[in-house]
Amino acid sequence: MKYIFDLHQTMLDHNLILVYEGEFTQEITKSVLAMAERNMDSSGEESSIKRKVFNVMVECLQNIVKHAEDIEANHSAIFMIGKRDNEYLIVSGNPIENDHIDGLKSKLENINGLDKDGLKSLYKDIIKNTEISDKGGAGLGFVDMARKSGNPLEFDFLDMDNTHKFFCLKTTISRA
Repeated sequence: MKYIFDLHQTMLDHNLILVYEGEFTQEITKSVLAMAERNMDSSGEESSIKRKVFNVMVECLQNIVKHAEDIEANHSAIFMIGKRDNEYLIVSGNPIENDHIDGLKSKLENINGLDKDGLKSLYKDIIKNTEISDKGGAGLGFVDMARKSGNPLEFDFLDMDNTHKFFCLKTTISRA
């Protein structure tokens, strides 16, 4: 039973207000979004900050659902939101096939190398020049996350097995 206390303490230490680990479906995604929205409403968060946080959460969760469909094995993912005095942290982790990593890493590094105007221009270019499928894939969500947060996207790929890595993504949204 100590693990329950340890988990609770870890959540307190890292200022986590919501953690979900498991299978991600559209219904679960809706529930996670609703819980986070209620938490921000009850804490009296400003509507402009709520919109940014909500937008980034939607993009994060859609990314998890998209990659879950690509993975044949039943790998679960994780989503967390934390709140500090001056910022929200939105963190996700999900399995990704090794052959998708180079392209994803390149997109994220490109996005992180752009300033506000560069992100706006890239966003417009993607909308104008890319045929986006139902599953996405053009990188528009990551560009939107960087634009809404005003901060670089932090990411890493951790070894899982011979065919997958665990993709970790953290987005920070200032409350100031």
